[in-house]
Amino acid sequence: MHTLIDPAVLFFVVGAAAGLLRSNLEIPASISRFLSMYLLMALGLKGGFALAASGLNAQVGAGLAIAVALAVVVPLAGYAVLRCLVSGFDAAALAATYGSVSAVTFITATAHLDQLGVAHGGHMAAAMALMESPAIVLAVLLANRLRQVPAEGLVVSAGGVAALAPAPAVAGGHGDWRKLLHESFTDGSQLLLLGALLVGMVTGEAGREAMQPFSGDLFKGMLAFFLLDMGLKAARNLPGLRGCSPWLLGYGVLAPLLHAALAWGLCRLAGLPAGDTALLMTLAASASYIAVPAVVRYAIPEANPSLYVGLSLGLTFPLNMLLGIPLYTQVAMAG
Repeated sequence: MHTLIDPAVLFFVVGAAAGLLRSNLEIPASISRFLSMYLLMALGLKGGFALAASGLNAQVGAGLAIAVALAVVVPLAGYAVLRCLVSGFDAAALAATYGSVSAVTFITATAHLDQLGVAHGGHMAAAMALMESPAIVLAVLLANRLRQVPAEGLVVSAGGVAALAPAPAVAGGHGDWRKLLHESFTDGSQLLLLGALLVGMVTGEAGREAMQPFSGDLFKGMLAFFLLDMGLKAARNLPGLRGCSPWLLGYGVLAPLLHAALAWGLCRLAGLPAGDTALLMTLAASASYIAVPAVVRYAIPEANPSLYVGLSLGLTFPLNMLLGIPLYTQVAMAG
């Protein structure tokens, strides 16, 4: 119940309630974008300051290695399961969604750990950046492989008659691949996060003291304002879940728990501390609803956006915010 009485999380509940009640409460897109950039910048600075104090060591390397392993294993395993539930292209898009990460979920988890006084490594911000792109690239590779199989071009008409449809002209040429890789690895959010991380490492304790009013004192209020907006968006994406198979809804609930359990096991083997373990569990359990849709809508147009956005933002994100983060923290601290 500790997280449920946190002001920032309660503002998420307020936003969700407003959305469900169809209130005219609205956060302008430009303000929402600014809040997102602020949170990433503040998180990067705080991580950089922590790294400057602790330095690079074997524990940092182990944490980053686990992050990369999760970024590859989770989308591949997710695709294998989802292929039994939905079409190949929807499976690839959902695998990318659940294989990538949610920055807001991660930022909320760091705030939760800070509130509990649980130490965590600054390199976890770099781990989050490393986990964002591999799932997207893997999903596009899987989608391109599907386009080579004629059966994937079968379209069932209203009368139940199947006909072979030509494959759409989508990302497959060298120019398209260059664009996709460029967008995946040089996304502005990632660059801002990593740039702030570097600034924090270079400036160290002096920088932390100078930036405390910006990256420390303002952080909680800005997070609360942003979570209000995310609550509105989560509630308004719930209609995208209408008509979903119960098995698919079950995936949206159970897959994050399984991904978190996998992260917990790897962290236990590596001997990582509780704070780092909780954050890697949170990252593994999260699902992207910003970066992945932006790329997948271009790279896998055959997939249904209401499915992968509705499931991640309408179901998995609220569950992680309200129940997942405290659960992952408790498990990490108990282990």
